[in-house]
Amino acid sequence: MKMLCKSLIVVLFLFVTIPTMAQAQSVTHTVVSGDSMWKIAVRYEVGLSEIIAANPHISNPNLIYPNQKLTIPLSNNVKSLEQQVLNLTNKERANYGLKPLRANWELARVARYKSADMRDKRYFSHTSPTYGSPFDMMRNFGVRYSSAAENIAMGQQTPEQVVKDWMNSEGHRKNILSQNVTELGVGYAQGGSGRHYWTQLFRRP
Repeated sequence: MKMLCKSLIVVLFLFVTIPTMAQAQSVTHTVVSGDSMWKIAVRYEVGLSEIIAANPHISNPNLIYPNQKLTIPLSNNVKSLEQQVLNLTNKERANYGLKPLRANWELARVARYKSADMRDKRYFSHTSPTYGSPFDMMRNFGVRYSSAAENIAMGQQTPEQVVKDWMNSEGHRKNILSQNVTELGVGYAQGGSGRHYWTQLFRRP
């Protein structure tokens, strides 16, 4: 079953915190002088809370020392699918003479949580029983925006199919082709009753 939810858009300026999500793959990072958990999170484009959760041996995340080993959780297979969605989205924008949307890893992290939440809580809606609206969710994850929108979909097996379905839906196409946003985060989750869950979060800082 493939589903698209009515697209959602808002224009606002707000601000946001953090939860945790299991990741499939990992690498080991050796701490060097000047490192902090946040700098490492930005370097690997991984949420700070995920790094903390993957390293229970670090009793105080604010105190890390050179030569300590940190496990950095990654999700390269998922991120590859998400990148394909972003590329296809920008291809559609190019067809209309629009500027490409920049990838935003923090926005993608929020979108990934949303897709996983729909899978795990067995719902399909812009309003999450866990996080509230997409705009509440972005605020709670610390993502600021002046304009924002969300597309969601369920059941599409490939990036090509989900972008095609969004483009064939007036509201979703409007978000994809919006000139009011400049960045995009794509989140994918597999499993559950819907098998495949997709979220696009658009924003203008």
